[in-house]
Amino acid sequence: MERIQSINPERILWCCADYGITPDDLASELNIAASSIEKLIVGDEGITFSQLRKIADYFGRGVLFFLESGPVDVDQVHTTQFRTLANQKPELSTSLKKLIERVEKQRAVYLSLREDLDETERLQFNPPEFLRKGQHEAASIARNWLGLADENNFDTYRRAVEEQGVLVFRSNGYNGKWQIPKQNPILGFTLYETICPIIVIKKQSWESRQSFTLMHELGHLLLHKMSSIDDENDLLSHQGREHEANAFAGYLLVPDDFLALIRDKERPDDVSQYDEWLAQPRKAWGVSGEVILRRLLDADRLKRSQYIAYRQWRAQLPILETESGTRMYRYREPKHVFGDTFVRTVLDALNAHHITLAKASTYLDSLKIRDLHQLENLYAGF
Repeated sequence: MERIQSINPERILWCCADYGITPDDLASELNIAASSIEKLIVGDEGITFSQLRKIADYFGRGVLFFLESGPVDVDQVHTTQFRTLANQKPELSTSLKKLIERVEKQRAVYLSLREDLDETERLQFNPPEFLRKGQHEAASIARNWLGLADENNFDTYRRAVEEQGVLVFRSNGYNGKWQIPKQNPILGFTLYETICPIIVIKKQSWESRQSFTLMHELGHLLLHKMSSIDDENDLLSHQGREHEANAFAGYLLVPDDFLALIRDKERPDDVSQYDEWLAQPRKAWGVSGEVILRRLLDADRLKRSQYIAYRQWRAQLPILETESGTRMYRYREPKHVFGDTFVRTVLDALNAHHITLAKASTYLDSLKIRDLHQLENLYAGF
């Protein structure tokens, strides 16, 4: 089989370093003989086009990227937003880096489709100004800006954020290219743009936790106007920008008039009964018991020892494993992952003949054509 000799080995080495792997790791991942990669690196022998395609796909690059001469221009390969996240969390896994780049490509697809549909006005992101406003007042302004009702869940919070020009993606629960692995501590990230910023939320066992992550990331967008990536420790931080985003999320999800409805005299002595005590407001507001307790703590209505005891009790509870399911509703998954705004845009572009069925399938997590038609019927109300 003919081998390609004009491959730039320095670019393969750069990609390996960028992803934190060795050439041997790359060979193992792609089931290519380690000796073939070694000979390629030292310039002794080329590789087949099929092998080069595997390498290009693995790193999310085009084949021509590895045929170009000269060193890699990092500013062209990685966006400012990507570099911001990588600098915040230098230990980012290869899968997370791939996911971030995949999200950026989806955003580019969305912008292009909106332009094709001549609907660029839908891209407007006009956040409120919080000049010299504290998190408490900023959260009140943001809640009005979002037009939130008194009762909410993750879906209504997500819809309200998307209606203000922000794409909200949620990672898949099953193993795949849109999943944030369960063992990975990252809970969400934000890609700040003045037009069509994106928030990505990790799918979790409790949607109330997703709601807090969503509003935490929205806090970074509105308060700090910056990209950010956050793990479990960040969502518990009491310092700097993370503390500000946490306070913002808490005030937005549980404003003062909501907090006034909590009856302290009914609080049980046993922290294991707190969730039952707060069951009704937790369900109505779409938040976790911890968010409400944190607000009570900050309002000096709960002792820190009680709050810590509750958290210790919660930490000992077994983590509920979500059912893997049969994926018989595969056609609904793009809606869960990419949100209504993105999915409707792809379907509108398909119906307007701006893209083919094959393209629409690619943009919607490689849906089979049969599933794509079912998704169309879902949105058509059939």
